[in-house]
Amino acid sequence: MFAANKSELFQKLPSTDELLRQPDMQALTERDGHSAVAESIRVVLARLRQEIAGGQIGDAQLDEKSLDLALGGLSAAVERQLRQSLSYSLLPLVNATGVILHTNLGRAPLAAAALDHVRATASAYSNLEFDLSTGERGKRDVHVDRLFQKLLTVDRVGDRVEAGLGPASAERSSAAISTIVVNNNAAAVLLALNSLAEGGEVIVSRGELVEIGGSFRIPDVMSKSNSTLREVGTTNRTRVADYERAINDRTRLLLRVHRSNFEITGFTEQPGLDELVALARGRDLPLMEDLGSGALFDLRSVGITGEPGVLDSLRAGVDIVTYSGDKLLGGPQAGLISGRADLVARMRSNSLFRALRVDKLTYSALEATLLAYVKRDHDAVPVLHMMRLSKDEIARRAEKIVSRVVSAQVKSSNLKLELLDGESVIGGGAAPSAVLPTRLIALTHADLSADELSARLRASTSPVIARVEEGRVLLDLRTVFPEQDTVLVEALNSVA
Repeated sequence: MFAANKSELFQKLPSTDELLRQPDMQALTERDGHSAVAESIRVVLARLRQEIAGGQIGDAQLDEKSLDLALGGLSAAVERQLRQSLSYSLLPLVNATGVILHTNLGRAPLAAAALDHVRATASAYSNLEFDLSTGERGKRDVHVDRLFQKLLTVDRVGDRVEAGLGPASAERSSAAISTIVVNNNAAAVLLALNSLAEGGEVIVSRGELVEIGGSFRIPDVMSKSNSTLREVGTTNRTRVADYERAINDRTRLLLRVHRSNFEITGFTEQPGLDELVALARGRDLPLMEDLGSGALFDLRSVGITGEPGVLDSLRAGVDIVTYSGDKLLGGPQAGLISGRADLVARMRSNSLFRALRVDKLTYSALEATLLAYVKRDHDAVPVLHMMRLSKDEIARRAEKIVSRVVSAQVKSSNLKLELLDGESVIGGGAAPSAVLPTRLIALTHADLSADELSARLRASTSPVIARVEEGRVLLDLRTVFPEQDTVLVEALNSVA
């Protein structure tokens, strides 16, 4: 009797074709297309079949009323499913974690000028690979290489000349430094190793065999480059003599990998960059440094030490530096290779370069970002602006938000807000020990756990991503854009 009644419930379900002939479904078809509507109907009907099979529809006697209710709301269910299937999956959100370079949240947000430049060049034709002066085919990397030369210029006595701010009479050797762009830093390392060390050995310290996000490891990248890893030293102690003893007739490159996402402390030793430069020069070998993040901005100005910049490495005599575009630089995802022009030229002629090259959107965003550096308009780059925010600035915004939420709630509100001191972090595998003082909004709810409250915020119309620590939800406005404050208030009021 039970199986027979369940079978009767299945038989009451309309077919996809029947539903498509209904006037409201035909209206949806005219708006969104037959295929999309038909697929949404199939999804909704499949869900109903599953609920019948699992007993969610129909009680112990398989009362048909619950199915009739579901069938009565079928059109609305199909429209909801259609709206969901045709909406974007990749969404903007509010990053209230205080992690500036949050890998899961897209790392560096782009500057307004970068977005404008992308829109202008992507919505029309552009001179991506066209030389306007000659009318001939051009090279796509000239659009950013010219700016990198301004930013990475070193005069002949090794003094730093920043974006034209050095003495006008200083002799420059900018032509000796060149930069190319690939799609991420792993690709930059792969291209550099393949171009400079294919078929030979690369010497690297055991303490620098790092693993980056997504389980990608330096030894694996090196293997794909068709070069052989030659490990020297130990995990915690490596000396320049270890490198020197490992050099043989198959050695093609000395590699230094910056520990950008972890630290080794205690009984440690690492050769100075000057020692490695001297060894490389003495043995006529290129020295390459993978910086990972790579900053073009003096991080010491915001209290962050121990994170070398690209200029620091080039000034020290490193031949090739690889780094990311969407981390400390604050631009789009890209892998950047800067260094000796003759070595970069070898990479540019490598067939891998074409496979790993970036498109006009990346060049547009990167060019606009670099122009902000050239103009020394650092606050125009969101990542740099966030790092430069003071604790007092963040505190003033936090106080206003708490006041707006409290004033909108009745006295019986279950949401409690309080302000407390805290720390923001850089994130993205950069400066792992660096913290920035901040002021946090701490949330607790009478009826919800911290995890449940965090989930409610994530489910807001504009998702809000927060930290959960010690039974509280913590909001750090360092990574919340001021124009998102109202959105944050609305989300908090909705869960109160």
